[in-house]
Amino acid sequence: MTTDRMTIDPAMPRWEQRFRAPQVSFPRWASDAPERLVYASNVTGSWQVWAWDRRAGTRRRVTDHPIGVLYGVVTPDGARVGWFHDDTGDESGRWVWLPFDATDAQEPQPLAPGVPDGWGAGLALGDDLMVVGTAGTRSDGGAYYTVHAIRGAGPAELLYEHHEDVTVDGLSRDGTLVCLAHSEHGDSIHRALRVLDPRSGAVRGEQWDGAGLGLSAAGWSPISGDARLAIVHEREGRDRPGVWDLASGARHDLAVDLPGDVGVAGWWPDASALLLTHDHEGRTTLHRIEVPSGALTHLPTPSGTIEAARVRPGGDVWLHWASGSEAPIVRDDRGDEVLTPEGARAPAGRPYRSWSFTNPQGQRVHGFVTGPPGGGPFPLIMQVHGGPTWAYSDTFMPDVQAWVDAGFVVAMVNYRGSTGYGVEWRDALIGNPGFPEVDDVVAGVDDLVASGLVDSQRAVLLGRSWGGYVTLLGLGREPDRWAAGVAVVPVADYPVAYADEAPQLQAYDRTLFGGSPEERPELYVERSPLTYVDRVRAPVVIIAGSNDSRCPIRQIVNYVDALRARDGEVEFHTYETGHGSMVVDERIEHMRWELDFVLARVPAQPS
Repeated sequence: MTTDRMTIDPAMPRWEQRFRAPQVSFPRWASDAPERLVYASNVTGSWQVWAWDRRAGTRRRVTDHPIGVLYGVVTPDGARVGWFHDDTGDESGRWVWLPFDATDAQEPQPLAPGVPDGWGAGLALGDDLMVVGTAGTRSDGGAYYTVHAIRGAGPAELLYEHHEDVTVDGLSRDGTLVCLAHSEHGDSIHRALRVLDPRSGAVRGEQWDGAGLGLSAAGWSPISGDARLAIVHEREGRDRPGVWDLASGARHDLAVDLPGDVGVAGWWPDASALLLTHDHEGRTTLHRIEVPSGALTHLPTPSGTIEAARVRPGGDVWLHWASGSEAPIVRDDRGDEVLTPEGARAPAGRPYRSWSFTNPQGQRVHGFVTGPPGGGPFPLIMQVHGGPTWAYSDTFMPDVQAWVDAGFVVAMVNYRGSTGYGVEWRDALIGNPGFPEVDDVVAGVDDLVASGLVDSQRAVLLGRSWGGYVTLLGLGREPDRWAAGVAVVPVADYPVAYADEAPQLQAYDRTLFGGSPEERPELYVERSPLTYVDRVRAPVVIIAGSNDSRCPIRQIVNYVDALRARDGEVEFHTYETGHGSMVVDERIEHMRWELDFVLARVPAQPS
């Protein structure tokens, strides 16, 4: 198997060097063989899974998939590496595996034989047991969700089946308990937890905090026979940690006096404490909390974003850290880099500045701004995040820095619907999607114009996924605001998007809209960008994946055709995978499409 590394020509534009610079994901290690780890890297030109034998000091590329692979798993004994294999990029496929020390001649084998192909809905690996979640579509168009258990070399046995969304959310260390996060109550945003015996399917425990409050599992105790499950709840209006003891049935919510959301990254090896991630206004801190006393200790880390963290068997904390100006690294809590990608570092970028303003409802909206040095007014890229249950943070994004290199200020708004600002803020879109995001984005433009930083005549609206949806909706509902628009893998024709998207996305949309398009037809039409296509005046470039099951291609073509029929200026590009590319050259090509389109229409300097 070839492992040729990318080369970076110093004469390349700095923005392209940032895209090409090698990166690594946070590594996962085998619980019984912690010196055997897996991670993903783009070092060969596309994201692929690698096996890292830390004791031997060797790294070996495991996958060689043309469209790339972002995520791998390792069995508890460290013998096998697994990943989800998707033929086309539509995210529907199957789990496969190779030996950790496989040769190039070996071919991947099914990890879960007998489990039907479909969209992944979680995987939990035990010593002699695996539990696999799958989502699929029936012949009549309805969705189904299944959970199968496989013991040793035995057949796949159906453990659970339902027509509402479910995810496998972890197997206890001794393999006697498995947690499912389900939405049998019809709400895929606020899930409940159920623990089953994976051998019999018998229910061992239930947790649901009621309507409008979600629960998630955050990891079983690492000690065999310890039936405690770390959870994250929303009873206080923000994410907060807790511990659910399945042996006694007792639940202990841990009091944490911190602003923002607090999640659980894992347990200390002796199960005496939890590692907490504290996210507040786009920056992360780490803390240790003793169980059950609740004593809290801050773990110093640099200002920025921690995408992942975990405690090693010896007690060291590893974390994946980045900031707006500095590319990600995997380091420990002493500051030492523990997994260094081979090749040149990404050139540094401009730092982010925390920013807030008031929306039309009088609410404070938070985000980040970055841009070239010097005074304004600059042209503006108003960049809108996807999700919508996501948020911009102080982290490294090569696309943001590419626009800064081109002379633009980039503003990133954590509009209503974003995570990290409490349950009420995140859930503001339920029954009311689309319009609040546009209002918040426009209010952000007004604030930046009033400050003198940006030029109102050179404002560009740009977004990907849900951000692409907000972009197209904003171009139609606020047509005089924008000099150009960039929409990547957007929702454009909502009723058709619903018909073609993956089952998990349909479940999410039913919760968001209060029903399906058949049940809420007026709302789906009112909040669809296609409804406002007649009003679009700005030129727009649209980029879409032909095998995208999140924002499918047919509904985007409908929008492009409608805009062209009205003599709108639209440039349309497609690529042959799914919701995003994992191939470096392709990502660079997409960035060039965006830059070339905008720079031909929006000058970096005022005319």
